[in-house]
This record gives sequence, C-alpha cells and structure tokens, in this order.
Amino acid sequence: MRQDLAGIAAGDVLRVAINTANKALVTSQGGVLCGVCPALAQRLGTGLGLKIEAVIYDGAGKVFADAERDVWDVAFLAIDATRASRVSFTRAYHVIEATYAARASSQIRDAAEADREGVKLLTSTGSAYDMHLRANLRHAQLEHSGTPPESFEEFRAGRCDLVAGVRASLEGAFGGDANFQILSGKITSVSQAMVLPGRDNPLIAALDAFVEQAIAEGFVAHALDNPETGRLV
Repeated sequence: MRQDLAGIAAGDVLRVAINTANKALVTSQGGVLCGVCPALAQRLGTGLGLKIEAVIYDGAGKVFADAERDVWDVAFLAIDATRASRVSFTRAYHVIEATYAARASSQIRDAAEADREGVKLLTSTGSAYDMHLRANLRHAQLEHSGTPPESFEEFRAGRCDLVAGVRASLEGAFGGDANFQILSGKITSVSQAMVLPGRDNPLIAALDAFVEQAIAEGFVAHALDNPETGRLV
C-alpha cells in the first residue's frame, strides 16, 4: 500500500479533513475525535507510516470548498456528481439517511410529505442533501444556512418549518426534546466515500483498494458499531 499511495502527502504528515457535523460518522469525546472517519484515517496513516493531522471542519460544504487550496490530503465526503468535477471518490464505505426535523405541532410526519406549497425548508449550504433538494424540490421553498449546527440553531429559534440533516445529527440536536419531532422516511440516502483532491486523481484507485479491504475485513462495520474505537486527537 505504501508504494501504491506514495505521494499522497508531501511529507511525513497526512492531513485528513474531518467534518464533525456528521454525527453518524464522527463524534467528539473530550476533544478526541471518534467514529468511522477517524478510524479509517488512523488505519490509513498507520499503513503508510505517516502521522495524522486532523483538519477540522463543521460542514461538508467547507471541506469541498478547500479541495483546490492544498489544505488537506484526504477527506470524507458524500458521493455527488457535482463534486466530482473537483475531487475523486472511492467506493462508498457507508450509506446514511437524511431526513427532516419538524416542530411537534407540525402536521407533516414523513419526509415524503414535505414538498408542499407554502412550506419552508432550511438546509445547510453545500451538504449532499442540500444538493439533492436543489435538484428535486418542486413546491416547497428552500432556504439556506451555514453549517448543519448553525441551521439547527436557526430552526430552533423559529426559522422555517422543517430543517434537513443527517438523521443521527438531527437526533443528537432534537431527540428527547418534546418541542420537536424527527420525521419518518428520508430525503435521500447519502453514500459516504473517501476523497482525494482533484478530478481523476491518479492515486484514487489505490485509495479505493484500501477502502475495499477495510470493508472486506469487517473494519468499517466494527468502527460503525463501536465508534469509540476510532480515536483521533
């Protein structure tokens, strides 16, 4: 693997972009990053004999915005055709679900019911579900905020009728609060991949083989079931 991925980092440090807004993949425990993304980053760094430097982001749109700025060497993003013009994707290592949170008084109970005239939907700019909604909404009005946490706080403060997000992140923000409900159904399923900067990056096949092996050996499944095992400072 070292030979195949030679050149992925300029020196002896691998800069890994970590989006902490996606709670299905990354959590923070006392300043330590846990979850499948940190676990894969550590596995990759160990295999290459490189130290890991976490480049922290609070939204996927910001990770993508830095793709051509030499800020990170490898990242984790949802697979999207629009993004493929500026980054290269491996196969998906995990598929997650995006849905909405609504206020408890809302008559909308399922994500499939949200695209109605007069309904205002709030989304995080540049997220995978944002891009899906831009392409597919027909009746509801789509409004944008910054990062997922920012959109959640604005929704909590009264903005819009629904807020979109990864189900795990919505449950973390609104679960257990009687003033809100997490809708059944989904906006879309989001395939998560490892990413290299640049379209058709020549190293993507080798990184894809790394992901394939991590899946085949059960490493990814274990990290998803035991997120505390993937620890990155």
